[in-house]
Amino acid sequence: MPPASSPRSTGELIAPTALTPDAPESDHLTARSRDAVVRFGEQVIFVTAVVGAVALGLGITDYFRDHRYISAYLIAYIGFRFAELMVGEDPRHPAEAAEAHAQRIQSQIAVLILFAAAPFERTYLYGGEPQKWVGALGLLLELGGLWLALGARIQLRFFSSDKSGRERMILVKTGFFRYLRHPVYAGVLLVMVAWPLEFAAPIVAIATLIVAGVIARRQILADEAVLAARFGQEFEEYRRVTDALIPSIW
Repeated sequence: MPPASSPRSTGELIAPTALTPDAPESDHLTARSRDAVVRFGEQVIFVTAVVGAVALGLGITDYFRDHRYISAYLIAYIGFRFAELMVGEDPRHPAEAAEAHAQRIQSQIAVLILFAAAPFERTYLYGGEPQKWVGALGLLLELGGLWLALGARIQLRFFSSDKSGRERMILVKTGFFRYLRHPVYAGVLLVMVAWPLEFAAPIVAIATLIVAGVIARRQILADEAVLAARFGQEFEEYRRVTDALIPSIW
């Protein structure tokens, strides 16, 4: 599933982990600064690659001037990617940080394929232009997904931080999490499905739903196994009264 970056478990907040139990605060701050620089660099490279992938799929670069909904989608998406830097996770142990970095790279490759495939399908299989209302629907769906994903991340950050800014272990069950256990995943899924809608590309849309659904299910099962072990009966009760990803369906 194409999360903009490797998301944390969305029904919980993880307690902070320093480099080592006795690591000085200066080492922790240095690690945070280094991680922020790396993540910023990743975003710059990624959004540049997104534009290149779209241009490759379209075959022309001036397409954006004539398609405002697609341009608006990309502007909103790029803004979301950088906004994530302000509400993302604190760096963990170096080994965990390296694993998270590898997962982000894998997810970004999948997103790049999606961004190239949708305009490719429209341009080289169908030709012509999709109806404008389809593009408007795609943009509306994307904005809703961005609002959900980013809002849920902000809630995680807010409810888990103490006055000193450090994270504390707590099961978040309010706000978006009152209705969905994984609203970040749900929001990212909406964003990804919205992209092929911009081009009325049904093959890519169906493939996105299938692939994203499989990845989301695998990630949700892994996350919830951790949550169940950590919060026990509290999480089991929470799981009984909420849906995982899609209200009233899943």
